[in-house]
Amino acid sequence: MDGEEETVTVEYLNYRVLVERDWDVEDEDLFEKAANTELDDTDHGTMEVGEYDYLLEAAEDHGYAWPFECRAASCANCAAFIKAGEVKMDMNLFLTDEEIEEMDLRLTCVAMPRSEGVKLVYGARRSDYLQQVVGEREV
Repeated sequence: MDGEEETVTVEYLNYRVLVERDWDVEDEDLFEKAANTELDDTDHGTMEVGEYDYLLEAAEDHGYAWPFECRAASCANCAAFIKAGEVKMDMNLFLTDEEIEEMDLRLTCVAMPRSEGVKLVYGARRSDYLQQVVGEREV
């Protein structure tokens, strides 16, 4: 080990694109559809993320303005659906175990990639599900 931080490639897609194109977050070919559509880099692409870097900060370092509010894992404004790969959160004050384990939601403000091939849909706060639960849940 030479002390250098490993990086992984993260492919991302903006949830807004799903809404605009009537795609579903559960579509198996979601990222293939995105790759075959002329989307702006802010809506779909890849970025290199260090193994100790938070996804939200990495996106900002690449010039992207992903949604967020608290940066403290206590809201869902930075939530993303993880569609492939492993992502670990340092902490979590908002999401339920079911939302993490069954819905594959993560908070990008405190989440780091833990495998190659991470694919995520950011902006998940716009999903019908999170629109319903956010107002009902207090941290």
